[in-house]
Amino acid sequence: MDEPILRAVNLNKAFFMGEAIYAVNNVSLTVGKGEFVAIVGPSGSGKSTLLSLLGGLDRPISGDVILDGQRYSKLSENGLALLRRRHLGFVFQFFNLIPHLSALENVALPMRFNRLARTAVTARAQELLETVGLGSRLRHLPLQLSGGEQQRVAIARALANNPAVVLADEPTGNLDSKTREEMASLFEKLNREQGQTFVVVTHDEGLTGCAHRVIHMRDGQIEKIA
Repeated sequence: MDEPILRAVNLNKAFFMGEAIYAVNNVSLTVGKGEFVAIVGPSGSGKSTLLSLLGGLDRPISGDVILDGQRYSKLSENGLALLRRRHLGFVFQFFNLIPHLSALENVALPMRFNRLARTAVTARAQELLETVGLGSRLRHLPLQLSGGEQQRVAIARALANNPAVVLADEPTGNLDSKTREEMASLFEKLNREQGQTFVVVTHDEGLTGCAHRVIHMRDGQIEKIA
């Protein structure tokens, strides 16, 4: 886990409401390939804003993010979108599945944008759903699945294009305690067995317990790393 895959260099993000309010204030960090990093902190500490910057979903006012040698600041909006699609996976608190698509179709969707053969896409989507324990739910629509099952579909979708890093924002925040434990175990398994790199914003002690490092944020800055 010594090889860096993701770096943030002196990131700053401010919102202007009469004066500049820094959501992320001069943050630098490095994530090793195959590492599991958790980001924690009180509400308003800048966790989700930092994750959006790391994922190229938002631009900093200064500083840079480097993913596997690619500097975000050098990329156009189209180039950044292409990088997100090919090299990053995203998992959100509210799943963000497309309701009229089956579990298999939701997982297959990111691969279809890459113009892969339909048979290869279907085989990969089925393999991923089996990996997350949903091999018997391939044709189910999101509303036919429990919250935990929907999040498993979302995790499978995030893995579809073999991303360098999966970024997750409160992925267990909308789940009951038993399902949160199952999700933490799944993240840990994917990291341990497949070497998947994770950066996870969370309040969930189950997830922080799986992490190699826990980054504590407060007032837009890194307070400590444990």
